[in-house]
Amino acid sequence: MKIQDSIAIVTGGASGLGGATVTRIVQQGGKAVILDLAEEKANQLIENLGSDQVCFIKTDVTNEEDVKRAIDGAISKFGSINTVVNCAGIVLGEKVNKKDGAHSLHTFQKVININLVGTFNVIRLAAEAMINNTPNENGERGVIISTASVAAFDGQIGQAAYSASKGGVVGMTLPIARELARYGIRNMSIAPGLFETPMFDMIPEKARVSLGEMVPFPSRLGYPSEYAQLAQSIIENPMLNGEVIRLDGAVRLQPK
Repeated sequence: MKIQDSIAIVTGGASGLGGATVTRIVQQGGKAVILDLAEEKANQLIENLGSDQVCFIKTDVTNEEDVKRAIDGAISKFGSINTVVNCAGIVLGEKVNKKDGAHSLHTFQKVININLVGTFNVIRLAAEAMINNTPNENGERGVIISTASVAAFDGQIGQAAYSASKGGVVGMTLPIARELARYGIRNMSIAPGLFETPMFDMIPEKARVSLGEMVPFPSRLGYPSEYAQLAQSIIENPMLNGEVIRLDGAVRLQPK
């Protein structure tokens, strides 16, 4: 599928990896619908893009009715959807055994619910809509890209919840791809390493540089535009299916 033919819904699309993906799709001639809770950031991005090929629908990815409404709104706006990029997620660090007691079960459930259940919620409802698409000349009806993390493979101390949530995204990539193959819908995941996203905004510059130096090459934090570049490659290459691609500069996270 050519990126200019994409009609995409992008969760977490108001900023960070999602914002960069929305920007790339729209600037390459595609259409994008931002699904996010950050209304102000979403509207600012739309204003910056200055295009009628992008819109915003306020959406909680963990809410079934919210996601149904967003998909219906996207189809009403652009006629159909054929691309999904799941970037919505949170990072909450907490040790299993802390000085003040055990890991909060509420925190663990919250991370799993947003990062894993929310991702699956969007996949299942978007796939249901994509099945009705007319296939292109290659038999494709759609492509789904979800965001895992290198923490799914080498999570650090304090990342039990986050690693579990992203490990779940990794684990469901292949079975979903196998199931949706009969409809011409591909399913992929990207596992980013250390990237410049809003979660790094509160970290001092010296610490940001230090984190970047952990990466073998290039020795810096990744740029959201590089995530978007890979998303485009996945959209456009029909043989990319059922796989998780690490996008990390060869970094392997240390225990802490």
